[in-house]
Amino acid sequence: MKTRKGYKVYPLTTAQKLHFYYQKYCPKKQVLNIGSYLAIQVDLDFDLLKQCVYTAYERCDSMRLRFAKDKEGETYQYVVKKEERDIEFFDFTGWAMEDAKKLLDDWTATPFEKYDAPQNRVVMIKLPDGFQGLYMVVDHMTMDAQSVIPFFKDIIELYGYQKYPDAELEYPREMASYIKQLEKDLAYEAGTPAKRRDAQFFEKLISSSEPIFNGIDGPASLEEERRKENNPGFRAVTVVSDNVDSNLSTFHLEADPSMRLLNFCGEHSISMTCLLLMGLRTYLQKENHEKDVSLVTTVARRATLTEKYSGGTRIHCFPFRTIVPESDSFMEGLYKVRDGQNQLFRHANYDPVEYYRFRSEYYHLKPGQTYEPLSLTYQPLTMKDKGLERLGDIKYRSERCNNGAAAHNLYLTVSHRSEDNGLEFCFEYQTGVVSHEKLEYIYYYLCKILFEGIVNPEKTVGEIIAAV
Repeated sequence: MKTRKGYKVYPLTTAQKLHFYYQKYCPKKQVLNIGSYLAIQVDLDFDLLKQCVYTAYERCDSMRLRFAKDKEGETYQYVVKKEERDIEFFDFTGWAMEDAKKLLDDWTATPFEKYDAPQNRVVMIKLPDGFQGLYMVVDHMTMDAQSVIPFFKDIIELYGYQKYPDAELEYPREMASYIKQLEKDLAYEAGTPAKRRDAQFFEKLISSSEPIFNGIDGPASLEEERRKENNPGFRAVTVVSDNVDSNLSTFHLEADPSMRLLNFCGEHSISMTCLLLMGLRTYLQKENHEKDVSLVTTVARRATLTEKYSGGTRIHCFPFRTIVPESDSFMEGLYKVRDGQNQLFRHANYDPVEYYRFRSEYYHLKPGQTYEPLSLTYQPLTMKDKGLERLGDIKYRSERCNNGAAAHNLYLTVSHRSEDNGLEFCFEYQTGVVSHEKLEYIYYYLCKILFEGIVNPEKTVGEIIAAV
């Protein structure tokens, strides 16, 4: 297939293929839906807002992305010229907030028609508490959090520029071409020296030594797997579940302690991702009495301006392993995490599916066996925009919606609240595998470890574990 409906078609990228296979083998096809809303405490001009949504569609190619299947069953992608659907409006005035959120979750749990159809839905909303704004749900094959947030911001900035001319807001910068970035990604995947270097790096890393599974409940799951395998030295655990029903549990860290974490990162040239990874791996070390800890980390792959503003889905997920003995200080552990992350970033364009295939073959793993109990992503973008502060003290609120299905047992997303930049710890979890009470336990000890660590960074990991 070369064209579809007059548009040039392109193969799927490695990031898209990962999501495609999740959905293909998941009984709940809404597993790729990302739903959220952004609302502000202002009476909006919905006619103007609708026009701004259409303009944002024009400026963001990947929001006009479609998929097509050829006669051989291969899936391709293409971008249509214009979005002509009506932008819906829904008024929740008089509803209970709980019922309104339930309907938003229901919208999020509705799968998209996969081929030759829009892969998103935008609805203008009035919430029961008077906040007004936008709800949006997208297919993860077309957008990720690092492109959804800029799309929301683009609409807000377009609206503010036209609605408040006296505020002297700047017209929002142009978005970058999705197609041009796509062509760069496909050229890499077709075979380049950079890709060969990345493959060599990961194959050497994987074959250096075998990781070991550390469960959120301690070593019980590993011991059970060893009994099943009749191998007391077995190091992986089967984590797949037939029940993919999911829920979200979100924990709110106040603005002041959140800022203390951010300030520590700035003072020590450590990213928030590294600090969170250090906290999580130390929690797992505490529960399992094991210095060798692995979990899954996500890489946004948006280092350049073109990558940042081209939309689409670019996230790659890789296992991240650190060996931090209890005699190391918290700061020494952080530097190990930072060094490992920097290495990972340099090779993050590599196909994660190839990574897992090579590792499974090298260590003779069965389908579903892994060394990582959970995944982490940190979203540094915030909806609290400095430019819009010129409009006064407008209160914002954003919230993620539940699609009812999870591809992973446990996935932690840490982001910033739009109103005060405080941290939100949102756990998406399979309800048949993890309980809300367990997540409360994890969050409690994660925070205790993080704050004990930043207050006493020269304390050893063993001393911090003992202290919490």
